[in-house]
Amino acid sequence: MDLADFFANYGLIILLVLLLVFMFWSSRRRMQKQKLEMEAKARQTVPGAEVLLQGGLYGTIVEYDADDLDKPARVEIAPGVEIKVHSQAILRIVNATEDTVTEDDFIEAEETEAEYVAGVADGDVTSISDDQKRARDADGEPTDKPQA
Repeated sequence: MDLADFFANYGLIILLVLLLVFMFWSSRRRMQKQKLEMEAKARQTVPGAEVLLQGGLYGTIVEYDADDLDKPARVEIAPGVEIKVHSQAILRIVNATEDTVTEDDFIEAEETEAEYVAGVADGDVTSISDDQKRARDADGEPTDKPQA
């Protein structure tokens, strides 16, 4: 029996065994990587950390129990607005470099809205098109931007 006959008879079996070993090795490696990522996420998931939830909401963790994952986490999504979510609904910790909405953004938006409503109440602005007509740039030329 020469080498060609050996591979003709047992080559497919050897190939299948090698494929099974590779699949086992790669899945084990992937599981270890996921475990390390979950441990890193658990270390970073502390009250005060900004998070992204699976529903696409950004918020700040108020309460989180890493030991009991069945206990809901409390996340503040706006100043004074807290929601309870399943602890596994926290998709990831948001890096400080990412652009997120802050409390100052909410205050600024409320002030802008209040100024506009005050203009409407005083009769200065009767419609959005009137607001656009009154808007002027630094040179006094009309612009198409509404006045804030």
